[in-house]
Amino acid sequence: MNIALIIPVNSSDNSRSFYDYKFFSTFLLSRKYISYLLAIPTLASLTPSYHKLRVFDENIDDIDYDWQADLVGISVRTMFAKRAYEISDMYQKKGCKTVLGGIHPSMCPEEAMNYCDCVVIGEAENVWGMLLKDAEQGQLKRIYRAESLVDLSSAPSISRSCLSRARYLQDIIQTTKGCPFHCEFCSVHAFDGQKIRNKSIEQVIAEIKDINSSLSKYKKKNAIFFADDNIIANKKFASELFEALKPHNINWMCQASINISKEDELLGLMRDSGCGAIFIGIESMSKKNLEVMRKEINQQCDYTEAIRIIQSYGIMVHSSFIVGYDHDCESAFDEMIDFIQETKQLMPLINILTPFPGTELFKRMEKEGRILHKDWSRYDTKHVVFQPHKLSPQELEAGYWKIVREVYSFDAIWKKLNYYWEIDFWKRANELDPVKFSYRLIFALRLFSLLFSRNINRSKFIIKILPKVFDRRARISSILALMAYNDFAYSL
Repeated sequence: MNIALIIPVNSSDNSRSFYDYKFFSTFLLSRKYISYLLAIPTLASLTPSYHKLRVFDENIDDIDYDWQADLVGISVRTMFAKRAYEISDMYQKKGCKTVLGGIHPSMCPEEAMNYCDCVVIGEAENVWGMLLKDAEQGQLKRIYRAESLVDLSSAPSISRSCLSRARYLQDIIQTTKGCPFHCEFCSVHAFDGQKIRNKSIEQVIAEIKDINSSLSKYKKKNAIFFADDNIIANKKFASELFEALKPHNINWMCQASINISKEDELLGLMRDSGCGAIFIGIESMSKKNLEVMRKEINQQCDYTEAIRIIQSYGIMVHSSFIVGYDHDCESAFDEMIDFIQETKQLMPLINILTPFPGTELFKRMEKEGRILHKDWSRYDTKHVVFQPHKLSPQELEAGYWKIVREVYSFDAIWKKLNYYWEIDFWKRANELDPVKFSYRLIFALRLFSLLFSRNINRSKFIIKILPKVFDRRARISSILALMAYNDFAYSL
């Protein structure tokens, strides 16, 4: 069979988000995206070689509908479910069989079945082989349900050869699945379970070697994001993993709970093995909100001290925040801005509370009659899709934009960058992975080309930043990322 595996575009042409990376593509004069959905190379690795397979990621390329596919698999997240349904419909009109899988179809299977021939509920690894055999025989079932969670230690190695890897800014590896916590707003424990499952260290290192074997000529190191929901959930495994990563010359970042700040040994191993940043869900300043969220682990930590400890190891903290929980009122916006600025959070991720299907939050709000609509394209963490408790939807959305624009104004960016340069925060990174002068020069020339535009504030920022581009303490990737976030913050 001819099999097409598809990743729908993460945002529409007239909509902007933290996740669209449109500024990167414009600046780099090439269609780029942060990374791929790991489900796609996973399915490709499970597909027998006698099938012909193509991958289409709308974030970096257009779908070739003229390629005659017999079976089309589409990985679906809630925010682009509408687009996934449109793609499925277009293929069905051409006589192709379509399969929808991923978190959204798993949580809304009856809805998804209206837009495809087949739905996969749960993890696909244990059902994909059977699905392909049935499709070959013309006996595709309407539903394939994973009856058990995948044993990651026996999972086949993942090959990324099907991907246009040069178009992505980083690779993804997942070493564990499952989360022991049960946060109300999160669907991870519902989809992946609460028991921690992990690959073997050997499996992970094999993936890294495969990634490094195709190291681009312009990269000294590959950038890898470990997509584990909490990389320290199994501390023994984490310790062994970090030790094993040391010889492999990678820059990596991950997600972890805030109690990593109490693990000095693990932080040391992370630093020594190439970890440059940790994504941590701080979520809220309000203890009452944390209680409603069931975010017990955060209630036991002093945020400011935790951030200080982690960053003392040269590991940047990228914090995630949620606005709009039940105890948030108008004062919550200024409180969040003040905290972000005082702790000098360089790249905070701000989200409007979004009740995704499958979460306890969605169930509670639906029961309370607070879900405003189910236009999934607006379940993107920047639109209000529920009735807040102490604010109007308009007040919450205005407060969100106020935070984003304050923390990503060029003045705020300039102040924070100068702080990190003054303490030489990236000293170790610049010693181990120095930015070549030629790259700094190309970056400076591209900045100069943007100088004469209608964006006066950006032009003023560029004038100030240009001399810093050649300062050994500066990482040009950080400057580019912050300019991209400013571009999003002021896009409306």
